[in-house]
Amino acid sequence: MNEREGDWAAWLAAAEAGDASSYRRLLEELAGFLRGVLRRRASAYRLGSDDVEDALQEALLAIHLKRGTWDPAQPVGPWAATIARNKLIDSLRRRGRRVDVPIDELAEVLPAPAEDDGLTPRETEKLIGVLKGRQHDVVKAISLDGDDIRSTAARYGMSEGAVRVALHRGLSALSAAYRSFRE
Repeated sequence: MNEREGDWAAWLAAAEAGDASSYRRLLEELAGFLRGVLRRRASAYRLGSDDVEDALQEALLAIHLKRGTWDPAQPVGPWAATIARNKLIDSLRRRGRRVDVPIDELAEVLPAPAEDDGLTPRETEKLIGVLKGRQHDVVKAISLDGDDIRSTAARYGMSEGAVRVALHRGLSALSAAYRSFRE
């Protein structure tokens, strides 16, 4: 154990015994150490100094609250650094993974949006025409007219389950017809 770790361990033990000045000195020393740890980790995530200071304050508070979990047989530095790292991770989780990339300079090199490869209304009607009976009615009502299962079932006097089956079978038939239509 190096001298710094020895001092930290002694101050933390004294703080546990009620020595406020040892505890203040420990927190001041740990703050400097943890700030460096957090800055190194934060740079990988492009976090600013405000984020580092927020994580540092949360870490110091957690150390205060969890100081009874420190094992005197273990060094203080790695224990405190783990708490600080976890607080930084908590901060990243709260923010969500968000990356801002300016694309203004890329506008000239980005490909143009692809042409719509969809069907024309006439092609759609022709394709829907391959369906017969209830499948035709159900697929048209739900897929083209935007009706829901319940209203379609009421309109055609069917159960909702029967509408779902007709829709599934109709869409499967349309899929096969579309493949042959495009070939």
